[in-house]
Amino acid sequence: MPKRTTVILDDDVYEKIVRESIKRYGTTRALSKIINDLLRKSLSYKEDLVRLIYSEKTIHISEEDFEIFRRELEKRFVSR
Repeated sequence: MPKRTTVILDDDVYEKIVRESIKRYGTTRALSKIINDLLRKSLSYKEDLVRLIYSEKTIHISEEDFEIFRRELEKRFVSR
């Protein structure tokens, strides 16, 4: 269920949201939709990032492949 709240926006942020509302919906009366969309994207992005950071990372590589990679990396490092 939607909740009403008051948000105090900086002038530049307000102008961008108004422009986006007019662009998407043709009216300035859709500010809540724009703000909700932006917040959902922002929150989802952060959740995905945290999940990625804390997820288990495993990789299987042979010693031979690792040694090839290490040599190539060393060449690049020394050439700098």
